[in-house]
Amino acid sequence: MTKKRQADYTCAMEAALTVIEGKWKLKILNQLLAGPARYTDIKRGAKGITEKVLTQQLRELEEDGIIFRTVYPVVPPKVEYAYTELGKELTGIFYALEKWGSHFMTVNNPDGTVVEMDASCFSADIAEALKTSQPVQ
Repeated sequence: MTKKRQADYTCAMEAALTVIEGKWKLKILNQLLAGPARYTDIKRGAKGITEKVLTQQLRELEEDGIIFRTVYPVVPPKVEYAYTELGKELTGIFYALEKWGSHFMTVNNPDGTVVEMDASCFSADIAEALKTSQPVQ
């Protein structure tokens, strides 16, 4: 976390939630579960996000050490974003959030139907592949 965004945390959970908080960060991070992605691909997958907000969110995730950016020396410029080793540790947390969210939605579903986990939000197969992939920067 940048010094600007750091706060005096009273618990580690508060610090962890600060890193992934916001409307767009989970959508951005979910897209990176499948592997490195270019800026335009991330923007396309986060429908409704502005370029300014996407750039800001990517910079914050990069400053926090969750993702890294690779710039290729080509014309037009090519930039890819991917998880760092620290960022890969979030996959277990994402799975737990998806599982709990499904339970929460089921409990609060007025018609009582079970809400299944949604693979579009989190894919255990992708997360497993991410954990066993080659180390990244």
